[in-house]
Amino acid sequence: MELKLQRNRQILLIVGTIIFSLGLSQLQLTPTQALDNKIETNSITAQSTHLPPLEPPTEIASNIWQNASFPVENFQSYTSPFGYRRSPVDGQIQFHNGLDMAAPLGSYVRSWWTGKVTKVAQDAACGTSITIQSGDWQHVYCHLEGTVEKSDKGHYLIDRAGAIQIWQGQDIAVGARIARIGMTGRTTGPHLHWVLRHNGNYVDPALVIKEMFKQNASLMPNQLS
Repeated sequence: MELKLQRNRQILLIVGTIIFSLGLSQLQLTPTQALDNKIETNSITAQSTHLPPLEPPTEIASNIWQNASFPVENFQSYTSPFGYRRSPVDGQIQFHNGLDMAAPLGSYVRSWWTGKVTKVAQDAACGTSITIQSGDWQHVYCHLEGTVEKSDKGHYLIDRAGAIQIWQGQDIAVGARIARIGMTGRTTGPHLHWVLRHNGNYVDPALVIKEMFKQNASLMPNQLS
């Protein structure tokens, strides 16, 4: 049984590495530019003077990501990077605080890391969303299927078609299915808007995914020997 579990983990590692490499090859972005306070403000509207705090890349490289989970099943492509962009909805220049990851409607979303659900919410922009706190890291998942409801026990996200029920305050394991890809909130197509923060500072998720890929790839020869 132990050998079977180890073999399954090896297979998942290979599949995950392929997903990282194929997906990242589609990233048409320069993530370090979005993390540099010297963003080209001459092409950005006045809102750029209120640049959100951004995490330096050195913080990302110092972490160990072998056990992290890629957050989207049936991943198709990265559709919008982290940083300033022209909004596909109204054409205005805006700060895009996460990474957009396209997948077929109804595809499952997995928790990137073990943590506690600190918020389930619905609003006009993010749609149905889940926020999870993992130590100093916060990860937010937007545009999910389902609705947020309330009972005597508290607030919870319910997606009956996907057999998902996530409670605010619930502990979540890494890789657990927490939601499905939807089109709630302000969106032009089915995707996950994925936000990462470290100690309150925004982090480019692409940098973390690249580091995950690098560390998983470095483990492969040892895992498969």
